[in-house]
Amino acid sequence: MGSCLSAESRSPRPSSPLGIRKRKTPKKRPGPRNSSSDYRKEEQLHRIPGRMFLNGSSDVASLFTQQGKKGTNQDAMIVWENFGSRTDTVFCGVFDGHGPYGHMVAKRVRDSLPLKLSSQWDNIKNDEVLREISPNTTGSINSEGTSLVSADEESRSSIDVEETEKQPEIFQTLKESFLKAFKIMDRELKMFAHFDCFCSGTTAVTLVKQGQYLVLGNVGDSRAVLGTRDKNGYLVPVQLTVDLKPNLPAEAERIRKYRGRVFALKDEPEVARVWLPNNDSPGLAMARAFGDFCLKDYGLISVPEISHRYLTEKDEFVVLATDGIWDVLSNEEVVEIVASAPARSSAARALVESAVRAWRFKYPTSKVDDCAVVCLYLDAGSNNLSTAFNMFPKENISSMEQGNFNSMKDDPSTPVGIDGRGTVQSGEGVLLEENKEQVEDMQMDSEIDWSALEGVSRVNTLLTLPRYIPGKEEIASSETKARKR
Repeated sequence: MGSCLSAESRSPRPSSPLGIRKRKTPKKRPGPRNSSSDYRKEEQLHRIPGRMFLNGSSDVASLFTQQGKKGTNQDAMIVWENFGSRTDTVFCGVFDGHGPYGHMVAKRVRDSLPLKLSSQWDNIKNDEVLREISPNTTGSINSEGTSLVSADEESRSSIDVEETEKQPEIFQTLKESFLKAFKIMDRELKMFAHFDCFCSGTTAVTLVKQGQYLVLGNVGDSRAVLGTRDKNGYLVPVQLTVDLKPNLPAEAERIRKYRGRVFALKDEPEVARVWLPNNDSPGLAMARAFGDFCLKDYGLISVPEISHRYLTEKDEFVVLATDGIWDVLSNEEVVEIVASAPARSSAARALVESAVRAWRFKYPTSKVDDCAVVCLYLDAGSNNLSTAFNMFPKENISSMEQGNFNSMKDDPSTPVGIDGRGTVQSGEGVLLEENKEQVEDMQMDSEIDWSALEGVSRVNTLLTLPRYIPGKEEIASSETKARKR
């Protein structure tokens, strides 16, 4: 494994383990977690009707996240109905943070990215209207936006010109909006003063559903999978995104082109990681991410892969989940579990609980990863349950699991974000829960004891190595000498 250190060791200065000297900037005093203006903005954001980010459900979606065994839950999620004041539009996303401040980065992207996407969508639509009115002003209206898109050539490599011209107008508009929003979001993180994103970042798999169209933007190794019916009526999975990991030939080629290194450790040969040119760190297990600016000059990018799908009556639901789910469950198993849930409101929770059991069974010596799931149902007006593969009807679910789901309301361990009906709280209850969550995150960072090397966690985003504890070696040495005597 070598003697490399990790950004995830949660040292006081996250950039120091890398041995890189950052440009000197004026020192900023760490102020309060939120200023009064930030608090007011968050309060307004969390009170928006139809915007859900805690465990719970609505008529169109089910959400659930659970902390793993690695410390603070660094996953975040969101479902936003009536997105952009459009009654037929829903935004969904899951975000998997990593590094010392990964939980903060994930929540920041969760809150800010949808707003930026909506703003860019409106700007592009307005520009199109202006171009129709004044066709002779082509190029002068959106010159800055054009340069932003052309700078992100990597995202267009998979779609040639002829194919692009055949795409529907909504895809073209949302594609450009995604590109701009993701770039602006990453730029904002670089300048953000509340926490350091030099060695911290997050994935993001997001989608916009407008009418019968799905448009997806993906960065990192979280995944979106569609549950749909084949010609024989069986429910089957269709993977909508690609896990953007360093083992993909195109991703590895780009990283090496910019002098980054890609290789796997002997202890986990199946996990390719990104390393700095002259340091055995940070060992990032993805090829694209928000943040992680220590690697942005060495091939890591935040440009999303963008795709679209026209929905039909055979398409039933979409599952967005972080890699804590996909590392232990196949696409088929995920679709089966969601379809077999006793109720749609509990589908996301059923999937997370199944993943936790799979972690303990398949990898008993590894730490269970954080899990976050969003299940978006495409026939929102119906609460009918489908059966996966026509082999797992509702009646065959074990009585024990049925009891677990039925007791969600009475279980004192049920997250605060769920009320008696399984729906998300609104108003001050949500706000208090979010603030409490932030305080607990900060406390857990300072309390975690990184005193022993327990082995490299399987498919961990960043390589986890022990933190040096002064005096511990001296104690061990004296104990050894005493035994010899």
